[in-house]
Amino acid sequence: MTLYGKHDQETRNVLDPIFGSFSEDHDLTKYELNQQPTEPRIAYQVIKDQLLDEGNARQNLATFCQTYMEPEATKLMSETLEKNAIDKSEYPRTAEIENRCVNIIANLWHVQSNEEYMGTSTVGSSEACMLGGMAMKFAWRNRAKKLGLDLNAHKPNLVISSGYQVCWEKFCVYWDVELRTVPMDLNHQSLNMEKVMDYVDEYTIGIVGIMGITYTGRYDDLEKLNDLVENYNQKTDYKVYIHVDAASGGLYAPFMEPDLKWDFQLKNVVSINTSGHKYGLVYPGIGWVLWRDQAYLPKELIFNVSYLGGEMPTMAINFSRSASHIIGQYYNFIRYGFKGYHDIHQRTHDVAVYLAKEIEKLDLFEIVNDGSRLPIVCYRNKDNREHEWTLYDLADRLAMKGWQVPAYPLPADLDQIEVQRIVVRADFGMGMAHDFIEDLKQAIHDLDQAHIVFHEKTALKKYGFTH
Repeated sequence: MTLYGKHDQETRNVLDPIFGSFSEDHDLTKYELNQQPTEPRIAYQVIKDQLLDEGNARQNLATFCQTYMEPEATKLMSETLEKNAIDKSEYPRTAEIENRCVNIIANLWHVQSNEEYMGTSTVGSSEACMLGGMAMKFAWRNRAKKLGLDLNAHKPNLVISSGYQVCWEKFCVYWDVELRTVPMDLNHQSLNMEKVMDYVDEYTIGIVGIMGITYTGRYDDLEKLNDLVENYNQKTDYKVYIHVDAASGGLYAPFMEPDLKWDFQLKNVVSINTSGHKYGLVYPGIGWVLWRDQAYLPKELIFNVSYLGGEMPTMAINFSRSASHIIGQYYNFIRYGFKGYHDIHQRTHDVAVYLAKEIEKLDLFEIVNDGSRLPIVCYRNKDNREHEWTLYDLADRLAMKGWQVPAYPLPADLDQIEVQRIVVRADFGMGMAHDFIEDLKQAIHDLDQAHIVFHEKTALKKYGFTH
C-alpha cells in the first residue's frame, strides 16, 4: 500500500475568503482608479454591497419602466449584449429582427396599405421624440420654403399641452424651436381642444398629441384633434400635422382599446413614438418611432449604412449601442402575441382599478385618475380634510415599507394641486396590491397618531418624481 505524506502536497494558491480579503478591509478609491486590479468575485461583491440601500425596483410605483422580464428573455438579452445594433452587415439577422419589430408595431398602429411607412428603434422614447420632432421641423421648413415664407422672421414653434414630458422641452432647446404650451385646467386635464388651434400659425412645425400624460395617465382626444387640424388645413396652404407621443399608450391602447382612433387611422397623424420599455414590457433602453409615409420623413435626415454589400437607410441620434433590447422586444412579441399582451394589460388594468376603489373608500382623497385607461392611479387630498399631514408625509411613511410613491404638483396652471401617483406595471400583481393597501392604511394610521412636525402645507415640491 502506498504511503502519503507532507512531500506529496500540491503547491497551489488558496483564494482569500471575500469578507477576509484586503478589499473588504479597506475603503477602495471611488473617484480614481485603484493602482492594482481587484479579483472579479470581490469586485462583484463590493459593488453589489454598495447597491444594498437602494430601493427595490418592484416596489417602485413611480416609474413606468419595466422592472421584470422572464428569465429566458433576460438570458437571451445577456447573451446578445455584444451585438452592435448599428452594424447591419455584421449582424444581418439582428437587423431583420429590428425590421420585424417595426412591421409588427406598424400593423398595431393601423398603417395604410397605400402608404410607404418607415420606422426605427431608438435608445428610448426620448430619442424617438427627438427624431419625430426633427422630422417635423425639417418637413415644415421644406414646405415653408416652397411657399415663400420668410424663415428668419419668426422662430418655428411646436404646440403641445402643458402636461408634456421634459424630452419635448429638451427638443425645443436643442433644435431652437419655440415651445407653445396649451394650459390645462380642472375641466381640461389633457390637450384643450377648445383652444389648441389658437396657438397654431404659419411657423408651427406640428402639434404633439399625448397618449398618456405623465402626470395623470390621461389621453389627449386625438380623433377630435385630427378633425380640428383637417378643418385648419382646408383653409390654408401652411399645413400642420400631428405627431403622437405614445410613450406610454402606444403599446397599451392597441390591446386594451382596439377601436379607439388615435393612430395612423387618422389622416393628419404623420408620426408616432412609443417606449418599448414601458408597456412593451422590456427593460429600460428601447423605444420606437414610425412615420406613416416616406413623404413625412425628409431625405436629408436619412443616412445610408453598408448592409450585405448594399446600403440601408438609417436615422438615429445615437450610433453604436447594444442590440440586446431590440432582441428583448422581439422575444416579447414572439412570446406573448396579441392575446398575451392583452391578458397582461387586462390584469394590470384590474389591479389599477382595484387600487383606485380601495383608495377612494378611505374617504380621504379625491381620485384624479382611476386607472380606467392607462393603469395609472392618481389622487389628491380632499379640500375639506381634517388631518394635518400632507402627501409628502405619506410618501415618507410609505418609503419606510419600501414603497416608492411620488408626490408632486400638477403642471403649470394646475401647479397648486398636489397629487400622488401610482403606476401599475406587469409585475405588480393583485397580491402585491393588497399588501400595498394594508401598508397605506397603516401609514395613514401612523400619521394620524404621530406627534411630529409635518411638511408645510404650502411647500410645493417633487418627491421621487423623475419620470
